[in-house]
Amino acid sequence: MSDVPEVSPADTWQALNEDPRAMLIDVRTDAEWTYVGMPDLSATGKPVVPIAWQLFPSMAVNPGFVEALRAAGLTPDHRLYFLCRSGARSLASARAARAAGFPQVFNIRDGFEGPVDGLSHRRTVSGWIASGLPWRQR
Repeated sequence: MSDVPEVSPADTWQALNEDPRAMLIDVRTDAEWTYVGMPDLSATGKPVVPIAWQLFPSMAVNPGFVEALRAAGLTPDHRLYFLCRSGARSLASARAARAAGFPQVFNIRDGFEGPVDGLSHRRTVSGWIASGLPWRQR
């Protein structure tokens, strides 16, 4: 069990629709946003907040991550839902945000694409896409 609450993509979608303080932070890389796609939150009236936890191509942790959260207008009053490909980077970024003074952080279970299936394909088992939630190619 993690020290950061894990929530399903469906529960995240519900929070984004019902809670004005809920925001989705996509911590994948710019390459992933461009070539894999992004959640489409247009129905919620909210933007996806894209802030890479790791910088492509080196994959070094983004030293400006916390500052970027603040620059995006996020405050400790927001409820921050962190998303990556499968749930690991989002957990690390949620922990960093909490340590920086954002107390209401959540890790989206299985991320955008979810784990691999028996054929080593993503998007079929669980995660944002497999849950049938809106997404788009950038």
